[in-house]
Amino acid sequence: MDADALQKLIHLLQATDDPLIQEQALITLSNSAAFSVNQDIIRNLDGLSVIGGMLSDCVPKVKEKALNALNNLSMNNKNQEEIQVYITQVCRNVESAPLNSDLQLAGLRLLTNMSVTSNYHHKMLNSILCFLHLLSEGTERTQIQVLKVLVNLSANPAMTRHLLRAEVPSLLLLFDNCINRDILLRALAFAANLKKNMNNEDGTMIQDQYSKDSIFFTLCRDSTPFAQKLASLLHHPDTEVKEQVVRILTQ
Repeated sequence: MDADALQKLIHLLQATDDPLIQEQALITLSNSAAFSVNQDIIRNLDGLSVIGGMLSDCVPKVKEKALNALNNLSMNNKNQEEIQVYITQVCRNVESAPLNSDLQLAGLRLLTNMSVTSNYHHKMLNSILCFLHLLSEGTERTQIQVLKVLVNLSANPAMTRHLLRAEVPSLLLLFDNCINRDILLRALAFAANLKKNMNNEDGTMIQDQYSKDSIFFTLCRDSTPFAQKLASLLHHPDTEVKEQVVRILTQ
């Protein structure tokens, strides 16, 4: 699509209250945003703020399509600088959406892209408990998507304490030979990142700061159950799984 056609779509989004038309316009913009040249054009036409404004819409399908469009547009660093103002709203959408819904997954996909660098991690801080709840209660599809966000956050040393304080009694269940490989690999990467960052601390981590059900006690403080899980996973048939286990054990 050329710039004129994209501008007409953006104007249409602003002019109509019909959710079906809004959905179709957002789908077309989302498809167009798959091409890098269009990502710049849409930004220069102020399309990001128009699409971002749809995140407050009361129709779930409209919000979902807006999130999908922003997700494609967020592949561009300059676009991320503008999209970051909506991160808090996206987190709210993820928290309030029905569990495992397409709306929730669309929000998590956008947060995954926006958390690839550590620039905007602080904006997701208040949603850590929500992410961990989804990890415990979600379907495999939801677990994989939320783990992508958590792995990105755990790679940032500034997020380590916040993640270690969180309570997730069911976390150990993810470190099992029978768990979906995509979930297991990401859960191991999450644990490995936290252990690495904790070991790089200057000795200021005091265990009294953490509750018995915290991630700190589950994964990091000489946890016998976790050690047993890792020992068992050393016999996993998948090479990548074994490599992640070795990474944790050698830190």
